[in-house]
Amino acid sequence: MSAKGSELKRVRQGLKRSARNKHYKSVLKSAIKKVMNAENKEEAMDFLKSSLSVIDKTSRKGIIHKNKAANQKSRLMRHVSSM
Repeated sequence: MSAKGSELKRVRQGLKRSARNKHYKSVLKSAIKKVMNAENKEEAMDFLKSSLSVIDKTSRKGIIHKNKAANQKSRLMRHVSSM
């Protein structure tokens, strides 16, 4: 790799962005797991509210596609309503 300043900057930016994306994806997965592993419906409803917020935020930031966000929200709501 050449040592041009702009190329090095792009590498730095890519590393920073991938770390940020990894963090948000981890938070998203944890929120979804909390809903899926909830013991009762009331607990699941509490976790659902926070996880829907996390899903919307990750979609808005461009971490996940808006259709994937909609599918995940729908799946979680179906799971909670079937409890």
